[in-house]
Amino acid sequence: MNVRLRRVYASPEPEDGVRVLVDRLWPRGLSKDAARVDEWPKAMTPSTELRRWYHAGEGSYEEFARRYEAELAAPEAAELLAHVRELTGKGTVTLLTAAKTPEESHAAVLARLLD
Repeated sequence: MNVRLRRVYASPEPEDGVRVLVDRLWPRGLSKDAARVDEWPKAMTPSTELRRWYHAGEGSYEEFARRYEAELAAPEAAELLAHVRELTGKGTVTLLTAAKTPEESHAAVLARLLD
């Protein structure tokens, strides 16, 4: 599998390959130099409305994932997703998120779609 999930706060590793930040907002307290982000496709991240809905505890992770996948079908998001998919064909891509549990976040949805 060429897709890795990591917290953006973890130190970069040589095995990371292309580092892609998949959060809409820049992580608090982290400089751009320290993050070593190669790409930041904001239009591929969950919408502000969807993030707020999910973090308010109004729905399940499964419903969040379903709604997020629907957002990823929009033309600009789909184009960016295709670009990141191309990157995975060339080597390792690490999806970076500030989420405390990347395995239960939108980054995991992306990893599944890219695999």
